[in-house]
This record gives sequence, C-alpha cells and structure tokens, in this order.
Amino acid sequence: METELSNNLLSLASAFGVSRKIEESTIGRLCASDGRFFTRIREGKTFTAKKYDEVVLWFSENWPDGAEWPTSVSRPVTEAAA
Repeated sequence: METELSNNLLSLASAFGVSRKIEESTIGRLCASDGRFFTRIREGKTFTAKKYDEVVLWFSENWPDGAEWPTSVSRPVTEAAA
C-alpha cells in the first residue's frame, strides 16, 4: 500500500512539474514545505497518511487548468467541487 501511495505522489509531482515547467524541489516546497520531499520518497523514506492527504489535496486545489490528472490517482472531492 505504501508503495502505491508513494507512486501516486511521484506521479502527481511529475505531471504537475511538466505542466507548470517547474522543478520537483519547488513542487515539494509548495505542497509539503520540503524541497526534498519527493527525493526522500524516492529514497524509501516514509510519510504519514495525514501528509499524503494534505499533499494530494494541495495538488487537487492547485492543479493547472488543462492538465490531465493522473488516472491512477484518486482525486479528492473538495467542498467547492461537491
């Protein structure tokens, strides 16, 4: 399960970075207040379920118009979208 969640975060970061043309470290600073967040995940470091939810929600709320959300990742439903 943790591997799947890690892959979800890395997929979101990659798609977001390509769409916005920004580096992964910048994305980490924006969504997790940690420029090495995604590097740490790739190195096998863990994260909490709360941090996962916070980061995925940040991506959902800041997703670029016209960019395709990765199909393998469930997008959270926010109050504004509901």
